[in-house]
Amino acid sequence: MRADGALPRHVAIIMDGNGRWAQGRMLPRPLGHRSGMKAVREVVEGAIEVGVEVLSLFAFSSENWTRPSDEVSALMHLLEEYIAKEASELAGQGVRVHVLGELERLTPPAARAVAHVQEVTAQGTKLRLNLFISYGSRAEIVQATRALVADAIAGKIDPAQIDDAAIASRLLTAGCPDPDLLIRTSGEQRISNFLLWQVAYTELHISPVLWPDFTRADLYTAILDFQSRDRRFGRVSV
Repeated sequence: MRADGALPRHVAIIMDGNGRWAQGRMLPRPLGHRSGMKAVREVVEGAIEVGVEVLSLFAFSSENWTRPSDEVSALMHLLEEYIAKEASELAGQGVRVHVLGELERLTPPAARAVAHVQEVTAQGTKLRLNLFISYGSRAEIVQATRALVADAIAGKIDPAQIDDAAIASRLLTAGCPDPDLLIRTSGEQRISNFLLWQVAYTELHISPVLWPDFTRADLYTAILDFQSRDRRFGRVSV
């Protein structure tokens, strides 16, 4: 990375390719998800190393609930296992974990694991790690809209005062800067219902690497790509 280049404050990653990684090795899909755990550690440590403030990982979408029940069950167990193994390490590294999504849909053991990791890491100051689980951006925007409508009906806000900031304050990411950089692994070129509001001016980096093979070197490649961009936010450079 360029020492004089701007670093992204907030990096978001769509972690894609676990299933194809497993299938390419004639392995069950859940083993691909398990292999992806090491890539999570790689990007967390890499983000801390370069000074990223917020790292958002898209781990499990609302649509993923429609996958075969054995795969969903394996993913829930993997979430519990990841937290059991990593919670104390994350806390020691100064990581503060926030788990965002429709958490009421989680299995009771997974929900307890989520509550535990958030409690254990609550004092972290080096990196905010957002884990998006049972998350869909359209549903998030619908919920934010309903909250604003309810406040307007109750007379708490004037509908004419609803603006970008009002909507952003009702989203799950309230208080976080919008992502500067969105990385999608495995070569797919879709946003897949992830942070639709928040990525309006985010720089996109498509990596051909399948998620289990993604390393901090690949993260640094994406950041170097980001540093080469001219971010104009709709304006004209002078």
